[in-house]
Amino acid sequence: MKPSTPKGTRDFSPKEVAQRSYLKKILSSSFEKYGFEPIETPSFEKTSTLLGKYGEEGDRLIFKILNSGDKLKKADIDALANQKLAAFSNSLSEKALRYDLTVPFARYVVQHQNEISFPFKRYQIQPVWRADRPQHGRFQEFFQCDADIVGSKSLWQEVELCGLYDDVFHHLHLNGTLLKINNRKILAGIAQVLGASERIIDFTVALDKLDKIGQEGVINELLSKGFSGDSVNKVLPLMGLTGDFNSKLDLLSVFLEGSEQGMKGVEELRFVVDTVTQLGTKSIELDIDVTLARGLNYYTGCIFEVVPPKGIKMGSIGGGGRYDDLTAVFGLKDTSGVGISFGFDRIYLVLEELNLFPKSAQKGTQVLFANFGSDYAVTCLKMIQELRFHNIRCEFYPDAEKMKKQFSYANAKEIPFMVVLGSEELDNKSFILKDMESGNQTSHSLAKFEEVILKLIAQ
Repeated sequence: MKPSTPKGTRDFSPKEVAQRSYLKKILSSSFEKYGFEPIETPSFEKTSTLLGKYGEEGDRLIFKILNSGDKLKKADIDALANQKLAAFSNSLSEKALRYDLTVPFARYVVQHQNEISFPFKRYQIQPVWRADRPQHGRFQEFFQCDADIVGSKSLWQEVELCGLYDDVFHHLHLNGTLLKINNRKILAGIAQVLGASERIIDFTVALDKLDKIGQEGVINELLSKGFSGDSVNKVLPLMGLTGDFNSKLDLLSVFLEGSEQGMKGVEELRFVVDTVTQLGTKSIELDIDVTLARGLNYYTGCIFEVVPPKGIKMGSIGGGGRYDDLTAVFGLKDTSGVGISFGFDRIYLVLEELNLFPKSAQKGTQVLFANFGSDYAVTCLKMIQELRFHNIRCEFYPDAEKMKKQFSYANAKEIPFMVVLGSEELDNKSFILKDMESGNQTSHSLAKFEEVILKLIAQ
């Protein structure tokens, strides 16, 4: 059998794991600076916990875990016979792999509400799974990095989350990243003005596809969903809205003057944008995008989406928003939350394309000790022990092979330095240090080997 990974999944080399660890470290550091604490939740949840939280399209992408043993006997065969495939599928599965980290977090908050202090600020960096069509930057197994605040309706939280995005991308040197912002109340107001409040989900799902299918595609989808031609014509100017923040918000105010909810959204959006502008940003650029919808049903207020710098062919690398009702489905009412997510794997690909991973992120072996046989091995291993005490990453070549083979091993692993200790060096109480990049080698006293190598590594 030819070995391979399932579609939408990947193996990671030591170099890639080191770079991913670097990215996790940057993210964790920024999260903790902003007062977020880490939690972890199981890789799978009850199917009932996940279904119905992501909309019809999201539900179709959930990986369900097949029941086993006697539980499989409970499958609803009548549903299959009557072509009720969704009901039949649900009867086969009581558990599913998590689709995101937000819904499991809402479940966690409700389940542990007596153990946590509100407002509760948590972050998570864990894998999620979606039965999506694999393509560049889109996988079926990938990491999400979420930061959420539950238990506060204050818009200062939205301001802080914009700052968190800026902090992360600043430390990753990913300048020119675009943070798009909108408000679901504005979208609800637009639907109200169009006389289609009861079809807000159809409206937002179609609008959210603007970047993928273009304006004509969105128009066709709205018409196919039963929106009138007059309604579609009314919303067309908003799809190409340009200008500075104030001009966009002023136009929206005129368009939504008949909608109390829409005007509330404009007010909230103006506060966040004005405050972030006053505080300033180091890396991100802020933009109001009234077509931004974030198709997930649980968003109720400000929504965010992050796209990489111009010239990078990649979808969004982050997003999130305010959700006022998510914990209510698990029994905890009147508990507002807001959160953002970082697209870990997509950010990795962007950093790789722009060559932004520092060499220090590749934490491989720093010093390789050559093997000249058992007569010299113990001396080498004692030297290695002392270097490891100083957190120097070093190893002893396991076999007394020809030096050419040992040098080739060091080059293949990109090990920068080799220590050579043979009979002549041992007699002279010295060692040879070889710089593998330049090919230069120097002789030093064994008594000073720690000092020599520590000074070299520190450079």
